[in-house]
Amino acid sequence: MRIITGLIFFLSTSWMVVAEEAHPKHEIRAVWLATIYGLDWPSRPAIDENGRTLQQQELCVMLDRLRDANFNTVFVQARLRGDVIYPSAIEPVARVFTGAYGSLPGYDPLAFVIDECHRRGMECHAFFVTFPVGTSKIVDEQGSLSVVKQRPHLCLRYRNEWYLDPGLPETADYILALVQEIVCNYDIDGIQFDYVRYPGKVFPDENSYSKYGRGASLEDWRRANINRLMERVNGWVKKEKPWVQVSSSPVGKYRRSASTPRAGWTAYDDVYQDPHAWMAAGNHDMIVPMMYFTHDEFDPFLDHWIEQARPRHMVAGLAAYRLNSSEGDWSLSEISSQIDRVRGHGADGCAFFRTRFVVDDEKGIYTRLKDHYFRYPAQLPPLTWMSGDDPPAAPSEIRVARDGNRLHLSWDTYPDGRDCTYTVYYSLADSLDTGRAQSILATGLRENGLSVTVSDGDERGYLFAVTASNRYRIESLPSYETYYYYSKYEK
Repeated sequence: MRIITGLIFFLSTSWMVVAEEAHPKHEIRAVWLATIYGLDWPSRPAIDENGRTLQQQELCVMLDRLRDANFNTVFVQARLRGDVIYPSAIEPVARVFTGAYGSLPGYDPLAFVIDECHRRGMECHAFFVTFPVGTSKIVDEQGSLSVVKQRPHLCLRYRNEWYLDPGLPETADYILALVQEIVCNYDIDGIQFDYVRYPGKVFPDENSYSKYGRGASLEDWRRANINRLMERVNGWVKKEKPWVQVSSSPVGKYRRSASTPRAGWTAYDDVYQDPHAWMAAGNHDMIVPMMYFTHDEFDPFLDHWIEQARPRHMVAGLAAYRLNSSEGDWSLSEISSQIDRVRGHGADGCAFFRTRFVVDDEKGIYTRLKDHYFRYPAQLPPLTWMSGDDPPAAPSEIRVARDGNRLHLSWDTYPDGRDCTYTVYYSLADSLDTGRAQSILATGLRENGLSVTVSDGDERGYLFAVTASNRYRIESLPSYETYYYYSKYEK
């Protein structure tokens, strides 16, 4: 059962200090958790039981930090460069976990990340590096386990790096097989594609173009190859587990236009991504463009991305790593102003690259998020276009049991056994407004209980209510309200 320490006391005092601000009730608050080279996790391989324990503890500390700052989504890198973070029949386990390719660290890293995210009320999406399969050095190190050696007919070398050829139908088969492993075997909330693009205009795909181009221009043919991949993946995923989201992280500038003639490197014109087509055809549920640039380049594309996504979700990818002195030395105000504009323009949230820079509080970003932007929990926005289900029934009213200064809240689960998460609302007043983020005590709960530690203080009454949300984040009506009077002295 999840335990919240001192939260009711915090909320009761913060309402008196903080003026009414725009705190969204629904918002996606995400991080990318990079596993390649152990950039975010794990920082060291596990060669014995102690190493496994330290590896798992390291992840839990990061996830605790994210939960405490009211993050609700983790994009974990499940495929790196032709290697993965789970036991696969197709590609080797990444060596970052044990020091050797193909070797598990005594547990399943992907299953562990998913379980620990869910335990903390966060969704977990698996992100794939799609077409790149490694530098020549990585391919040599993987040896016979490398896809370049296993399936050389699918691979092309470009500027000392190997890629799957997007122009071959067999490449789509191969990528879909990797997706199927994860969706079938794990309780994942989403599949996200990174590097689902061509690496450059002079990519050596003449043979596949000659065979499959069928008179289309090279540019249109390349975009069509990626479009077909997205259609196949989404079609299979929605038949297998219709609540699993499909998304991608395209290049942060969509395309050049009359208003942005000097946009530079763009998704559509330079790497043959067409996110508008993915969204318009219903093959994506979310786009998370990597908008890793300052306001002069950021602003012109923000509205464009939001327009491409509607009515589905657009989440702005923000460059937390740029705060580091060796990565750009941005000021914290630059990121803050971007969050303000993302919210003000009606996007569905933000995702930060990378986790380590956030949890290590680079230039105070974690503190700013925790104390200001993410001061209150936020529900994930509903996936209305995906759901054919009716909203869940309202849960039973909350029962409260006291143990010293800890309140144990519980309620009955949904009667037909449908998977649900729960949101607990709270008020110190005579009424409870479930439309306000400030009223959320906890959300994303996967158990029908919550323990709250209440700091000793003045005697006061509390109102509690709970709602259930289905896998499409469609929320029920609230339960009947429960009134509980807390006194320093148990009566």
